[in-house]
Amino acid sequence: MKTRLKHKRGIPFPTHIVFSALSLIVQIVFFIVMIMGLSEHYLFVNTLCTILAVITVFYITNRSGKSSYKILWIIFILAVPIFGVTAYMLLGGGRVFPHVKRKMQQCEQKYLKQLSGDEKAHETLRYSDGLHSRQADYLTLESGYPLYKNSSSEFLAPGEVFLPRFLEELEMAQRYIYIEFFIVAEGNMWTSVCDILERKVQEGVEVKLLFDDFGSIKRQNKTFIKRLRKKGIEVAVFNKIRPSIDIFMNNRNHRKIVVIDGKVAVTGGLNLADEYINKLERFGYWMDCAVIIKGDAVKSFLAMFCSTWEFTTGKAIDYKGHISNEKVLEKGFLLPYADGPLDNRNPAEGIYMQILNSAQRYVYIATPYLIIDNSMKECLRLAAKSGIDVRIITPHIPDKWYVHPVTQYNYYDLLEAGVKIYEYTPGFIHSKLFVSDDSVATVGTVNMDYRSFIMHFECGVWMCDNKTVFDIKDHFNSLLLQCEEITLKKMKKSTLFVRIKRAVLHLFAPFM
Repeated sequence: MKTRLKHKRGIPFPTHIVFSALSLIVQIVFFIVMIMGLSEHYLFVNTLCTILAVITVFYITNRSGKSSYKILWIIFILAVPIFGVTAYMLLGGGRVFPHVKRKMQQCEQKYLKQLSGDEKAHETLRYSDGLHSRQADYLTLESGYPLYKNSSSEFLAPGEVFLPRFLEELEMAQRYIYIEFFIVAEGNMWTSVCDILERKVQEGVEVKLLFDDFGSIKRQNKTFIKRLRKKGIEVAVFNKIRPSIDIFMNNRNHRKIVVIDGKVAVTGGLNLADEYINKLERFGYWMDCAVIIKGDAVKSFLAMFCSTWEFTTGKAIDYKGHISNEKVLEKGFLLPYADGPLDNRNPAEGIYMQILNSAQRYVYIATPYLIIDNSMKECLRLAAKSGIDVRIITPHIPDKWYVHPVTQYNYYDLLEAGVKIYEYTPGFIHSKLFVSDDSVATVGTVNMDYRSFIMHFECGVWMCDNKTVFDIKDHFNSLLLQCEEITLKKMKKSTLFVRIKRAVLHLFAPFM
């Protein structure tokens, strides 16, 4: 029987987080006091705020973007102009400061230009599968990453199945190991990985570790980074939490990427934390997945890591000196892709909608959150109404009390259209999966929510006509055996209080 830890001890609350929170509160209080101090000029201040609110609403209305997201901001601004305008300037629209955007785009373009795409792969797919080749063409156009043949993928779920295979690949590293995660938490999983990393450094292997500051809050000892650097591991922290009101603080690096020697890449929903391998019980049984990629497609994941590393540290990586030309002869196509809040392109959500629009028989979806706007909801509804078997698995035990009611709020319209919805009864499903028609699938870090679609840096891999598509389908069908089907009849039995709570929380969906 597996041993599951119920609590995590010995990790102090980070002092920089406390300091940042207190500083933010001070700044907000100062702003309120300043506004109150102008109360004797109420008419002037009120008129000015009204003008600013109207200008901001006009700007929001004419921007590209999701209508539901814009409507919420418009209501908020008109209801409380002073705070609404200020909040939008800081958090609205998923915007990034121009200098930050410019720096990140320069890093991304630098490495994208060095990617050697396989045009024959696109031509072959267009000839053999014209329907799904449009998805590959779309992803390449929107994300900038090419389609590959000569690549393989291995699907692994749950986390405790993935970890031994992951450790095997780490053990075989000879040149370098690059790791990028949203969460790196001290515990059993990290110890097993870190032991190998330390040994590899002693063997002369280059090791770089990059993690998101917010994602790893409360998950590391204060000496964590210092200890790793002392042992020869290069460590960088993405978007450090700072004691200031900064719009970029809302844009987190949610990607999960590992690249080994240019020969192997890993992505998926898994982070380096004990709950992902069910050594730490948080929300019942934790179901997650990952894919191990080999061959030419690894080049794209290397480019993703290099761009984020250079953006974070200012240090460039010799991309061409780190690629591998080792071929993997396997049937099918792979297209890794990345997404972020730096432009109006949205390949992560777009490929989900492309799969739904192209489906002929079925689309199976697993997602921890179902916080979607009207365009995605209508896409799901139209597919179901067209006779497509659309099935969605969400958690039965949520990780956030205020998010799950919003997920359930969206059940009503989908169920009425014929979408089948299931909740994973053993606990929390964190996998992000789409699979359709025994032909295409995508696995990655992209949740079906506003944060993944608009605010976060994300990644995934689209696959077509390879054996992994069937592995994902089989995995999905095995999950259904552990799920409770949610029917419209069951939803309508919800109490009035529960239905009101869902409706009210849904108003704040774009912030979730």
